[in-house]
Amino acid sequence: MASRLTSAEVKGLFEKCNNWGRWGKDDQRGALNYITEKQVARAGKLVQTGDTASCALPLAVAPAADNPTPVTHLMVQAGHDSHQQPLPYSGDYFAIAFHGMANTHIDALCHVFWEKKMYNGFDASEVGSQGARKCPIDVTRTGVISRGVLLDIPKIRKVDWIANGDRIFPEELDAAEKDHRIHVEEGDVLLVRTGRAAHRKAKGAWDPMGQGLPGLDASCLPWLHERKIAVLGSDSVSDVIPSGYEDVPLPVHVGTLVMLGIH
Repeated sequence: MASRLTSAEVKGLFEKCNNWGRWGKDDQRGALNYITEKQVARAGKLVQTGDTASCALPLAVAPAADNPTPVTHLMVQAGHDSHQQPLPYSGDYFAIAFHGMANTHIDALCHVFWEKKMYNGFDASEVGSQGARKCPIDVTRTGVISRGVLLDIPKIRKVDWIANGDRIFPEELDAAEKDHRIHVEEGDVLLVRTGRAAHRKAKGAWDPMGQGLPGLDASCLPWLHERKIAVLGSDSVSDVIPSGYEDVPLPVHVGTLVMLGIH
């Protein structure tokens, strides 16, 4: 198994694995540019049945160690008194602090900064009280359609889940490809399974920042760069926690969102 990189080596990877300017100085889509019309058509041809499977968790409305700000769900109109309304209806209201460990979400490229910059060198000040003027989530407004590839790391380790704080190295991504008989290619949506849901179901909730999470080691960044993936997802938060770097607490977040432009 590979050894952990030094802080200086991680920062060196940020310079090496860099897509700034690849699609022009004004680009805000990042690695979504790898998903061409050809890629979408290829993905469509893979469909063999009409079955669907959601990757989303149920909205986390109950407080827990990993959910300090639960979703607020209020009914603004219920059915029992709808007869009193001119137009009988029911309706509800949600308030969600979706960044964190509990709710399924996608990080926009304006979500993380490195040295006061976001993807493609845009200044962090482009994000203000009214939202993001650069690299907003709006770039996904038409949806993200491409081939999805799931690499199941607990399967190749022959365990139910990866332990908190345990690192996933590039050779394990290679091993998972070999085991699953699949090859991650340009434009793919890569999903990396750590088994977190199974762990939580068996052991209960825990504080991820205090007790850790499994995830990718920073040494995986060149692998992700070379494969030219379009999107990275995980049942954890992609980064291993703790990362072991005080000056770069979430190196995979920085490397993907800021340097590579990977949502």
